[in-house]
Amino acid sequence: MTTTTVATNDHATIRLAMAQMCSSNTHVRNIEIVTSLAAEAHAAGADLLALPEASGMVNKDVASARLSVTDETRDPFLAACRELAAKYGLWIHTGSTPLAGADGGRFSNASHLIDGSGVFVARYDKIHLFDVDLPGEISRRESDRYAPGGEAVLADTPWGPFGMSVCYDVRFPHLYRDYAHAGARILFIPSAFAMSTGEAHWATLLRARAIENGCYVVAAAQCGHHDDGRETWGQSMIVDPWGTVVEDMGKRIGLAVADLDLSLVLKTRRSIPSLVNERDYSFEPDATNRRRQTA
Repeated sequence: MTTTTVATNDHATIRLAMAQMCSSNTHVRNIEIVTSLAAEAHAAGADLLALPEASGMVNKDVASARLSVTDETRDPFLAACRELAAKYGLWIHTGSTPLAGADGGRFSNASHLIDGSGVFVARYDKIHLFDVDLPGEISRRESDRYAPGGEAVLADTPWGPFGMSVCYDVRFPHLYRDYAHAGARILFIPSAFAMSTGEAHWATLLRARAIENGCYVVAAAQCGHHDDGRETWGQSMIVDPWGTVVEDMGKRIGLAVADLDLSLVLKTRRSIPSLVNERDYSFEPDATNRRRQTA
């Protein structure tokens, strides 16, 4: 796990603005949207703006996307986010945006945390890719277009450590457990959830990750019908460490602003100290199967 470090005052509260978007298949339109969102977040006194997965571009046409997708140093969406952060003194979690891969082949689904001076604090590349076969739907193979990341990233901030992830990662609880053991106070889970899995699993998974780790979960999401033909579930949510839903945006496009009391993380972990109560154990599947067969 990579941990990035910045000067920290260990602030007890953070005013967080969470965006729900219906991103376009061009950088230009999405930059316009985020420019408006950042101004609104600043006017509301927010410390940090959280964006959804693929906030920079939603485009399933690989050939078309390849004409626009570039590396981190030249990406126009990231450049715009850095400028907005510096302009407003606003931290921005970019959710994610596609970037050119190191080998020039598949893209990276890259998530960045930018500080209030416009400097990259952390980058996380989505580890778990959405390769699934949903009943009655076409097979989805995110790995055809994206290369998986290989490193968890914990960002140290003035509000304590933040754990970074993207969308399908939410189904792999060990990632968030590692973040919690490393002291994470907020878990970012920006997403572009499918409609069927969103209805069935989204809210339950978010609440579970918050409850089992005693962390805030901030899950900004894509919502609606996109230019490339896909439809996303929405329901951007903030969940507190006790599992209480602080914000649920439903299908509303725009911004939700919430004050998060970060002392609740420690209080919850003291009340239910599951991180401390964890025990090592042995597990021998072959032996278990043998016992079942002879029972």
